[in-house]
Amino acid sequence: MARLYALLFLVQIVLAVCALISCLSAEEGEIRALPRIAWVLIILFFPLIGSIAWFVAGREPAPGRPTTSGPKRWTPARERPRPVAPDDDPEFLGSLADRSRPDDQELFRRWEEDLRRREDDLRSREGTPPDGPQPPLRPRDSEPPREEDRPEV
Repeated sequence: MARLYALLFLVQIVLAVCALISCLSAEEGEIRALPRIAWVLIILFFPLIGSIAWFVAGREPAPGRPTTSGPKRWTPARERPRPVAPDDDPEFLGSLADRSRPDDQELFRRWEEDLRRREDDLRSREGTPPDGPQPPLRPRDSEPPREEDRPEV
C-alpha cells in the first residue's frame, strides 16, 4: 500500500511540474479565466486539483491540437491570422525586394559615375590622356581623401 501512495505522490508531483512549465511558458493570449500568477499559485498550493484545472480550463487549445467541442472547422484564408513577425510574411519580403532593387541600382550607378570621374581626374592630373596607357592607381600619401567627392550612401 505504501508503494501505491508513493507512486500516486510521484504522479502528482510530475503533473504539477508539467502544469507549472505549461503555465509559465504559455503566451499571454493563451491563458484563460485567471491571470498567470493566480494559476501558478493555484498549481503550487493545490497540486493535483490545480494542475487538472490548468489543463482543463486554464489554457486555450492549441491550433494543431484537436478540440473536443465538435468537428474541426476549416477557416478561409481571409480569416486566418496574419504572420506575427515581418520576416514570416511573404508579401512583406516580396515588397522589400521590389523596393530595394531600384534603390540599389541607383546607388550602384552613382558609385560608378563617381569612380569614372575620379579616374579621369587622376589621369588629367598626371598628364596621361584618358585613352592612352594607364599607370596603376595608388593612393597618394600627401592628399587625404576628400569627403565632398564621395556619394551619399
